[in-house]
Amino acid sequence: MTKTQTTPAAAVDPTVAAGSAQFLTPVVLGLQALAVNGKQAHWNVRGANFIAIHELLDSVVDHAQDWADEAAERVVALGLPIDARLSTIASKTSSEVKAGFTQWEPMIRDVISDIDAVIADLQAAIDGLDEVDLTSQDVAIGIKEGLEKDRWFLFAHLAE
Repeated sequence: MTKTQTTPAAAVDPTVAAGSAQFLTPVVLGLQALAVNGKQAHWNVRGANFIAIHELLDSVVDHAQDWADEAAERVVALGLPIDARLSTIASKTSSEVKAGFTQWEPMIRDVISDIDAVIADLQAAIDGLDEVDLTSQDVAIGIKEGLEKDRWFLFAHLAE
């Protein structure tokens, strides 16, 4: 039997890996928090627009989970681990989403506030990764594009 040893991408510069992890880790944690808090909002939203918001929040949660996975896998592919345990997420992120039933308008505002925090981390990653790793920067750019679209869909419910 042949033993195969797996390693990260060939010849990964440790500085590139560390820099990518520095910028993508807050994105992963923020997206994981958005997924958890988005589900909280999904379960507890109330009001006339309930079904539309309820279903839209499920989409936001699914996207956040997928994007967190994409960003985390980029860091792991470069050879570094990600710590996205619930205790780590709770200690490094915050949320505007309230516990309990909440009318749809304030709930949307709270979720948008949480999205804005992740978008700020994404912009910091995009700016910082420009000099570190363009592939990791592309990951951040793609996530930001999608998250801004989700934000737009939510905001459209508030716009007059």
